[in-house]
Amino acid sequence: MKSPLIKTVFFTEILKGLSLTFRTLFRPAVTRRYPKVKPVVAAGFRGLHALSKDDEGKLKCVGCGLCGAYCPSQCIHIYTNEGDDNKKIVERYEIDILRCIFCGFCVEACPFGAISLSEHYEYSNYSRAEFYMTKEKLLENWDRYFAGEKGKRYYREFWRPLSADMHGHEGQAMFSKIPDAIRSGGKK
Repeated sequence: MKSPLIKTVFFTEILKGLSLTFRTLFRPAVTRRYPKVKPVVAAGFRGLHALSKDDEGKLKCVGCGLCGAYCPSQCIHIYTNEGDDNKKIVERYEIDILRCIFCGFCVEACPFGAISLSEHYEYSNYSRAEFYMTKEKLLENWDRYFAGEKGKRYYREFWRPLSADMHGHEGQAMFSKIPDAIRSGGKK
């Protein structure tokens, strides 16, 4: 074992560091030049938020507020109003992107598949206002990043549980196996 005095006098730590530097000095760099070489984004990446639309182009969100309740950073704010037919109407849906931790809890909590996280990761700006997503911006994000079959594939492959996952196993009590006469109380 070398004494601290020998290490201090002969600069052994510095020499070890310099030897590593000289060994790797003439090897090709492993750094990717970001703007020129884009990284490959894995499918299901948690990027910029989007509000989902159905096949008719209407907003899927019903204003239940589960996404905002599950959000650990409390960055989702939903404002609803009651419509003519006593249904909730989502007036405002806002997400403060700077507070978001991109955990995906909002997507998992939504029973209607109304919010999603796109694969888009390149967004920067000089003002905070650009990072406050409104309902209109979130719907535009859906059109931009999830148009066509891509939106359907997103929910089919990356977010669970789906209704197809809800089935019983052998020996498990299921209400669907109870005869209709028992379910209706003997009345038909």
